[in-house]
Amino acid sequence: MSVKLQILGTGCAKCVKLTEAAEAAAKQLALDYEVVKVTDPNEFVRLGVMLTPALVVDGKVVASGKVPTAEQLRTLLHQR
Repeated sequence: MSVKLQILGTGCAKCVKLTEAAEAAAKQLALDYEVVKVTDPNEFVRLGVMLTPALVVDGKVVASGKVPTAEQLRTLLHQR
C-alpha cells in the first residue's frame, strides 16, 4: 500500500527542506510512497492549514508551520 505525502507550500526553502526530509524518512522506513507538492492556497484552506510548509500523510495534516526533525518525521510516518 502506497503512502501519499503531500507537501503544502509555495516552494520556499523550508518547503524544499520538508520535501527532502519526508522523502528521506519514508526511504529509511522502506515505505512505498508518493510525494505530491501542493501550491494552491485554496487547497491549504480546504485542508485547514494556515501555516506552511505543511505535511499531509494520507489526507491527514501531521505537521504545519515548521520542518519536523528527522526523528519526528520517522515517528509520524511510522504511526500512519
